[in-house]
Amino acid sequence: PLSAGWLPALQFVRRGSKAVTRHWKAMHFQRQKLMAVTEYLAPRPAVPPRCLAPRKETLEEDDGYVRLLRRQVEEVFRDNRMIAICQYNSMPDEDVVLMRHYLRKHNIEVKFVLNEIVRPVLSQSKYKNLLPLFVARNILLVSPETKAKEMLRVLKGVPQINLLGACIDDTILSRQGVENFAKLPSLEASQGQTAGALALLPSQTSSLLQRGSAHLTALLDQHIRRLQAGETGSPAEPAPAQSLGAH
Repeated sequence: PLSAGWLPALQFVRRGSKAVTRHWKAMHFQRQKLMAVTEYLAPRPAVPPRCLAPRKETLEEDDGYVRLLRRQVEEVFRDNRMIAICQYNSMPDEDVVLMRHYLRKHNIEVKFVLNEIVRPVLSQSKYKNLLPLFVARNILLVSPETKAKEMLRVLKGVPQINLLGACIDDTILSRQGVENFAKLPSLEASQGQTAGALALLPSQTSSLLQRGSAHLTALLDQHIRRLQAGETGSPAEPAPAQSLGAH
């Protein structure tokens, strides 16, 4: 007889995942018919859309504050000879106050504007070519005078402000154009140089026209001295330095 603790020499142990008992099965055709019959259909409108009268578009009126801001932008472009467009990056308030102080010394004002206000104004004015510059947060540096050199000197110490372009005396300039404009001499110096150049030509023409008569006068004076010296028997005096220089 086998003992109570006997075990067979070979045992079968099932390991691994369980058998899959659920598989995809196509819906029965009767159920498909039932689903198609009971599908929800939205009711059709009583009047076709093509028979309805078109809706009237209501124009939204601008707010009074928006009109005021646009009017101020128009005044800025009308009353100032230099309008510089700059890209404004975040900077401490103390640096902003210091920058405005240095610019105000040269009669240059800083204007913080919104693109939603500036773009409609420029699109209907002669400055519409400036629209591509208003794509981010911008500020305007305006002045009734053309202080481009002073403006560039101040912006050189403020890396958060990038000059994009400017409109000087109704002429649109790029950044390089503004730098070239700043290298030009002042208006008074240019007027002085022009006046000097214009006065030089008439003076040269006048000296050329008087050279022949001066030379003839010197020759006649020399001839008269020789005649007077021959009558008196004394040697003739040398010609003056002016007559010799005329040759």
